[in-house]
Amino acid sequence: MRLPIQINEQSAEPLYFQIEVQLRALIISGTLVAGTLLPSIRELASQLKCSVITIKRVYSDLETEGLLRTKQGTGTYVSLVEEQSRVDQKQSVVIEAIDQLIEAARRVQCSKDELEQLLMERIQKYEL
Repeated sequence: MRLPIQINEQSAEPLYFQIEVQLRALIISGTLVAGTLLPSIRELASQLKCSVITIKRVYSDLETEGLLRTKQGTGTYVSLVEEQSRVDQKQSVVIEAIDQLIEAARRVQCSKDELEQLLMERIQKYEL
């Protein structure tokens, strides 16, 4: 299985973080359903051209969050995520992004009206 994960080598974000955020999004969005067998640590590391240690950390972090489960000898699977947990995690991701947006707007002294206008334009562009 090939996961649709894109690495941006120019990003200031650490590699493990980029992978973790994208894999979490695939699980929370339901793109990867419960019971889906993920690539082995070595296989995903090879696909993404990164260290086995990086993928091990990603899988471990997401297992700690309850999004993945590992069965010794058979692999790593997507866990069943309850609907309320899925909603909570989705909202958490969006709220964090909104908070970052507001902080960026404050830094450049963007007014509330300017921010609302920009946000509405972006929403329309992406047809949300």
